[in-house]
Amino acid sequence: AGRSRAGSGGRRPASAPGVEEFLGRLDRGTFPATLYLEGPSEALKAALLAELRQAWAAATPASPAARVFRAAESSVEEILAAFQGGSLFSPRDLVIVLGIEDFGRSEKRVAALAGGVARPQGESCLALVESAGDTERKSLEPLRAACGTRWIALPPARPELLAWGRRRLGRARIEAEPGVIERVVEACEGDPLEFFNELDKLIAFGGAAGRLSAGDVAALLRPAMGADLPDYLAAVALGQPGLAGQRLGRLLAAGVGEGAVLFALSNLVGGARGGWAREREL
Repeated sequence: AGRSRAGSGGRRPASAPGVEEFLGRLDRGTFPATLYLEGPSEALKAALLAELRQAWAAATPASPAARVFRAAESSVEEILAAFQGGSLFSPRDLVIVLGIEDFGRSEKRVAALAGGVARPQGESCLALVESAGDTERKSLEPLRAACGTRWIALPPARPELLAWGRRRLGRARIEAEPGVIERVVEACEGDPLEFFNELDKLIAFGGAAGRLSAGDVAALLRPAMGADLPDYLAAVALGQPGLAGQRLGRLLAAGVGEGAVLFALSNLVGGARGGWAREREL
């Protein structure tokens, strides 16, 4: 699900902790001074940041809330002051900077922030979060190299989603019957965003009883993730047959009638051939 590399900036593999070991360190109150979080899976980044914030709040009651900045709205000086400054009331802070790719437009800002990140002071933790992109942003390499730990959020496989699910339920102190998490993974077809959303709903439902059964999952899960007619029509219109077939299967599994699907398709075809324009003229 994720890959953690220390010190190398990603240029070569390093003997760094995997995600389970990394999360275990957070549970023990051991935090990296600097963390660079990147990769294509935004859902996994959000999950890791949630774990980081909760572990920090438990280990640092004097300053439990993270200080969150957005690179587009913050200066290098503000970020470094929060990371290195400290105070009598908050000797250590968790500082999270979102959208760090915005700094990539200025080599000067990247160099200035990288210089400060490479010299951590005190016991604060700084997490720089890069949004997913189509290509690697080479201008940010000095920042990646300056961080002590680099964690790459890759799309998780089934075993990794199961591990995340067990962790979430364990942290919420909810006992689940065998096969419960597996059913959630299957219903969401391995999509991490849908998986975490559905899991959060189940946790909210099972919080009072402290237990989740297979019956609870069957009653609460959406009949089919993504079973929306507009989504199916969009895939057809964009010429994506694989995705269209997948969404059609979800629609039918959710109980949408074949007649409704055919009627929507006929309207789509009619509109594409100018039917909508003729209706506007009338």
